Parts: sequence; C-alpha cells; structure tokens
Amino acid sequence: MRRHVVVFAIAIASFAPAMQAQQAGTDGPYKVIKSARVGGEGGTDYIYADVDGRRLYITRNTVRAVPATETAPARDAIPGRVSVFNLETLALIGEVPGIAGNGATVDSKSGHGFTSNHPDVSMFDTKTLQPLKNIKADSGFAPDGILQDAYNQRIYVFSHPTKNATIFDAKEGTVVGTIDLGGVPEQGVADGKGTLYVVMQDAQGSVTKVDVNTMKAVAHFPFGDKGGSCNGLALDAKNHILFAACGASGGLQPAQMGANGQPLPQRQLPQPMMVILSADDGHIITSLPLAGGSDGAAFNPATMEAFSSHSNGTLTVVKEKSPTSFEVEQNLQTMLGARTLTLDNKTGRIFVMSVERGPAPPPPPGGGRGPGAPAIPGSFTILMIGK
Repeated sequence: MRRHVVVFAIAIASFAPAMQAQQAGTDGPYKVIKSARVGGEGGTDYIYADVDGRRLYITRNTVRAVPATETAPARDAIPGRVSVFNLETLALIGEVPGIAGNGATVDSKSGHGFTSNHPDVSMFDTKTLQPLKNIKADSGFAPDGILQDAYNQRIYVFSHPTKNATIFDAKEGTVVGTIDLGGVPEQGVADGKGTLYVVMQDAQGSVTKVDVNTMKAVAHFPFGDKGGSCNGLALDAKNHILFAACGASGGLQPAQMGANGQPLPQRQLPQPMMVILSADDGHIITSLPLAGGSDGAAFNPATMEAFSSHSNGTLTVVKEKSPTSFEVEQNLQTMLGARTLTLDNKTGRIFVMSVERGPAPPPPPGGGRGPGAPAIPGSFTILMIGK
C-alpha cells in the first residue's frame, strides 16, 4: 500500500469515471459524524480499530530534520511511533515510541500489538504501550499489509517484493513460516475458521485462498478484465462472498463531453470497480463502479454492507440485498486523501484519516512532474463515519 500522497493536478477526464459512479447514489444513510483534527506529523498508511480494547491505532513514520532555507524555517526530526486513540472520543491515549511502519494490529488474548515496520516487524505491549522486540524475517521481506487472525492467534504480514506472507506467533512473537501467494499481496481477510484470503495488486487482479493450517495457497481466483490494481478486500463470511476493491478494469468507458460541448471519443480509461465473487470457487457474481481508486475495504455483517475508501475523498457503500443481488447504496464525500479505512463492527462506524495540503509548487522549468502538494503542519485529521 502506498504512503499518503495527494496529487491535485489530475486531468478532468481521469475523474469522469469516478464522477459517473457517484451519480449512482450520492444520498444515503451515512455521514461524517465526527472530525478530529488530532495533528502530529509523519506519514501514515493503514488505520486499525481494536474493537475489544476500544482503541484506534495509527502508525506515524519518521520525519527527517530539514535545515532552514530562504523561504522556509528549519524542521526538527520527529521519530516514528504508533499513535493510540480512544475509539469513542478520538482523544489521544498515548503513543508507542520508536516503532512505526505501514500498519498496526492487536492480538487481544496475548495483549501484544504488532506493526509492519521496516525492515522488521515490531511487537509492543498494549497495556504499557512500550516496544517489546523487533522480529527479523527472511531476506528481501518488506512489511506492508498486516492482519491478525484469532483462529490460531497468529499475525500475517504481506510483502510485495517477495510475494508472500510471513506468519508470526502472536504470543511469542516468533516467525512460524511463510506462504507463497503467487502475486503482489495487499489486504487480507480471514473467515475465523481456518481460511485466509489475500487480494493481489497485480495488473490482472486476483484473490489467493490460503489454508492457514497447512500454511499453503489452495486456490487462485483471477478477475480477467473485471478488475486490476486491487488494494482492498472484504468478506461476508456467512454467505462466502468476497468484495475486492480494484483501481482499474478493462473495457471502454462511457462517452464524455468535451469543453466545447462536443462528445469526446471513447477511451481506454481505468474504471475503479468493486469485484464481487464467491469465496468458495472464485466465480465472479457481479462488479459495481466505485467512486475512486480504492486502498481499503471492509464488510459489516450486521448491515450487509461493504465499504471502499478512496484517495479522491469518497467512500462507496455497496449493499448486499441478497447473496446474488448487490447495489451501490451511497457515495459519500469524506476528505481528500482519506484512502484507507477501518470498521468498528460493534458500533458500525467507519474511520478514515488524511491531512490537509497546501498548493502544489510549480513544475520544473524543463517540464515534467513537480513536487507534490505539501502537507499543512498539524492538520492530520481522523473522520468518524456513521448513520
């Protein structure tokens, strides 16, 4: 998963598919019910709700010191840490010092938390919020997505370059083994009964099905031209249905109108899609348009809704009307850059996060892409979304 980066200079044409998707249902039951400008500096990726402990975990990465220039003051170095918030009030409870990474997760039974830190995985105590140890994995391992599975009290950490998952014992903090996933892994979900599903970020999207008892992949479900560049995955465990949130799909996009009022020719543009498939045999049930390129997904079995969050500041809600019937229920405006999410399945609330950004600097004199829009100091914000 990518770090939080927001780019403002995007061609209008590339926004057209997302705008058309939003028209499917902009009104709906969900709204932003709380916005907490909690501040703090450092890059982020995943956000994690510990439902049992009623806490929200967000990794914040190291900020390097920058000397003063003629136009900007000096900036002190800020060490990496894990910020821990109250899940109800979003007040800061404390921070785990010295560790960060792409994401965090918690094993409630052992009281141990883990982060997909670089180059190792870090373990900390959830009561004292103190680091316990760093755990080395195989050479080339680059921690990214992270998942806790209560079924066997293990932690799964996904690595892009090695195309595998490394498994950690949550109680002892030791490496149990690795699983070859056959592709570039992103988000994973577990059914709580011994099966793990992992969505692949490859150009041709797919899901790998894993038997956690044997620690082996047992099936690969390709999407064909239905979806690629997939970052989010959610599971309806009762009905055995997967929701893969993908950034692109094949096929011509609908005709668009040009600035002169004349229709533009159809183009091969990426269309973000929610690919909905059987968790048993991988057959695709349907696919629905998303309001933006996804970087996270979740499913709430209490409401039978799947959620996908996007960097363009939207959240798509997909309603499961039956195991064979689905519809886009709502496209909610959130916050630009709020591309990852977590679900509190006790309250049904969704949490996203982002920063405010200033204007982007001009491109270099010779042309090409200029630097990205700078984050406004102290603007890091958590949004609570609910009905």
